[in-house]
Amino acid sequence: MPDRRTQLLDAALAVVADRGMKGLTHRAVDAEAEVAEGTTSNYYRSRATLVAAVLERLLELDATLLAEQGPAGPPQDVEELANQLASLVLALAGRHAGLTRARLALSLDKPESVTAGHFRLVGGLEQALAALGVPDAGARARDVADYGDGVLLHLLTVRRDDPPDAAAISAAMRRLLAP
Repeated sequence: MPDRRTQLLDAALAVVADRGMKGLTHRAVDAEAEVAEGTTSNYYRSRATLVAAVLERLLELDATLLAEQGPAGPPQDVEELANQLASLVLALAGRHAGLTRARLALSLDKPESVTAGHFRLVGGLEQALAALGVPDAGARARDVADYGDGVLLHLLTVRRDDPPDAAAISAAMRRLLAP
């Protein structure tokens, strides 16, 4: 069982995923975590402190997710990279949809909260593309990140009732990555 702080922060992420940032209150977190009213405010005295802790927890969970989803080694070619990226998008829209919805809500409320992670992702993609000899690796990495964000948004909203098409996502990634 997670410690109390982790329990509260995971509950806060669930609240944000379901109700957005306006729904994030100490009382809502208490209810989601099924703890006595006032517990969250005992740990996080202000909403700002709670939001800051939620952002830190999101970074922890993202690092764990990337480690779990990440490949054993660098991709051998553009096709392998496209498949890895498509797999990550599908995981973020499927098993980790709540975390993705929370991340989107937090990023709209606090855009600076996702800046470092975005640049880390784009930088990693740029390095992978450069290692594969793909020209204009920086621009292509930004395009792929933008496409991935757009697909995630659509899979969680306008296409939420359609089964995701892994082959189509991978093919679009290959088109963006192709030298």
